[in-house]
Amino acid sequence: MSTTVFATVRTALRSALASMMPLPRRGGSAALALLPLTERVPAMAAPCRMHPAVYAIEAAVIDWARRTGLRADPEVGFHRMAGRAFAEFDAAAAALFAQWLTWLFHLDDELDEGSCSLDIFQGMLKGASRHPLEAAFADLWRVTSARMSDKWRARFAVGLQRQHDACRAEADNRASGRMPTLEEYPALRRGTVGPYVYDLVEPCLRVEVPAWVHECEPWQQLVEACSDVTAWCNDVASRPKERGDVHNFVVLAMRQLGLGEREATAWVLDRIAGRCQDMRKAARLLPLDDLGPKEARDAAKVACAYLAAPRAHLDWLLESKRYA
Repeated sequence: MSTTVFATVRTALRSALASMMPLPRRGGSAALALLPLTERVPAMAAPCRMHPAVYAIEAAVIDWARRTGLRADPEVGFHRMAGRAFAEFDAAAAALFAQWLTWLFHLDDELDEGSCSLDIFQGMLKGASRHPLEAAFADLWRVTSARMSDKWRARFAVGLQRQHDACRAEADNRASGRMPTLEEYPALRRGTVGPYVYDLVEPCLRVEVPAWVHECEPWQQLVEACSDVTAWCNDVASRPKERGDVHNFVVLAMRQLGLGEREATAWVLDRIAGRCQDMRKAARLLPLDDLGPKEARDAAKVACAYLAAPRAHLDWLLESKRYA
């Protein structure tokens, strides 16, 4: 069978299987629709190992949340996502990342629910602590930034500003009834998800990747592909919870391509699988040979954490009560 014919048959089979994908039962987890990725993406085939100190990580997150005025719901389990993503590293790295995740999802919820305004971003950049989110951010920033360079701090601030701008664009869309196009959405979603999340891996691991490596094309491609994979998986899992908000890849595919829910979900899964391939290609092109031994090891640690993130996130989506 020729390569062209084989590809055509494979595409037809995927389309047929997609049309038979069951929708999540009422009250069930929409994240179950992501399970076909475990057969299509080698890096997502097997569950991530859980950190052996996961309960200590959970306790550290709960203690921090109470101290800063936030809420850490064990059933949501950000400590478990961090425990998988940082399973090969020490518990302090996973705990710090889990604390940041707790803060980030609180921010996301309060912005979505309108209980805090976009001005909170400026407050955080100025070091304000009037709102619990500002106070929690200030506490995390003090611990996280202490060992990092001015270049890293500036990059984090740019990422925070990008999130503000993306959230503002979403708010403007909602106010005007405008729907982002399928071509616009990926860049917008990279903003709302919090670009600085990927910068946080370095201080959690107590390393810093050289600025020129951050700026090289393979590193940028790796980070952007990882962001797309995790954000789009989140879109699939969170779609029922978002009650028709158009800022969701599945919803956009349904409305702009005229697809049903099963077909739109399958369309998004195809793109997630493609971005997983992009991650693998970008990782192979990282200029590690141009670094000294220690710098190469540090950069490899950070890259490995990125490569582990999609499956760690999938495991969390399947078990967390956040979107149930």
